[in-house]
Amino acid sequence: MPHSDEFLSLAKAANTRITKIHPDDIKDHVKPSTLLLDVRDKEEFDQGHLEGATNLSRGKLEMRIHEVAPDKKAPIVVYCNGGNQGALAADTLQQLGYTDVVSICGGLNAVKQAQD
Repeated sequence: MPHSDEFLSLAKAANTRITKIHPDDIKDHVKPSTLLLDVRDKEEFDQGHLEGATNLSRGKLEMRIHEVAPDKKAPIVVYCNGGNQGALAADTLQQLGYTDVVSICGGLNAVKQAQD
């Protein structure tokens, strides 16, 4: 589904404020203490996700992140399908006080391409 210009503008701005990692670098960032956070809707998550990921859709992020990540200093790696929602989620998490947040460039689609 194509995104609106407004959405893409928000995602572009968020990308200037967050730390991004390349899909090839995921293994360097995901340690046992890392929360791998999939911010897609549950239906998308159920169709496939990265091993060990926790699903918390971006629409519920602000309301429920404290349940899955009570420690605001713990590392979090965020992703979605294409990278835009992940960037927005990472930006939101930083605004909420989380200090060790990165977003996967290109999201799950880029990870799949890197693994092929």
